[in-house]
Amino acid sequence: MDVVRTPAVGWIEVIVGSMFSGKSEELIRRLRRAQIARQRVQIFKPAVDTRFAGDHIVSHSELRIPSESAANAAEVLARVRPDTEVIGIDEGQFFDAGLPSAVTSLAARGARVIVAGLDQDYLGKPFDPMPQLLAIAEYITKTRAICMVCGNPANHTQRLVGNRTRVLLGAQGTYEARCRRCFDPSLAEAEERRQGGASVTAATGDPEPR
Repeated sequence: MDVVRTPAVGWIEVIVGSMFSGKSEELIRRLRRAQIARQRVQIFKPAVDTRFAGDHIVSHSELRIPSESAANAAEVLARVRPDTEVIGIDEGQFFDAGLPSAVTSLAARGARVIVAGLDQDYLGKPFDPMPQLLAIAEYITKTRAICMVCGNPANHTQRLVGNRTRVLLGAQGTYEARCRRCFDPSLAEAEERRQGGASVTAATGDPEPR
């Protein structure tokens, strides 16, 4: 009797949370387990993210794993080898709107695709394309940090510097994890105004307004 093997079934896993919540650590843990199982693994990060290393995913706790940099979702899709079984993607929020379509295509090939990223921006708004990935994922993990003000579970990323650009790379000193009560989405705007006033004061020599 002939044995007919069914095609491999792929799926999408999404890991989301605030900064300092262990998203990259969890991604690295899953990818290392796949490597230990001798599965064929490829790992990608956005080319824009050069904070720690250009050729590794690095967590805030200094866990690291080799990776490839890609400028956009189409490049990720083009560079995945036909025999790759597990695909890891870090900082998914820094990729373009084509990422959900790309990972859907990879899962349709039979690959396991794991994407980690921020689900909210510094204003507490959904950080595209992560919400779209959450909608199509088979498995979702929500990680939480510890609020750096009160110690409660933290679900928000608090920007501490005066910059209202949505994508602003940074780590400690630029961002903090905050709970719902301690999170202040207007802080970056207020800090920007304060810095602007300080610049004017420095330029004119006038006393700083109180």
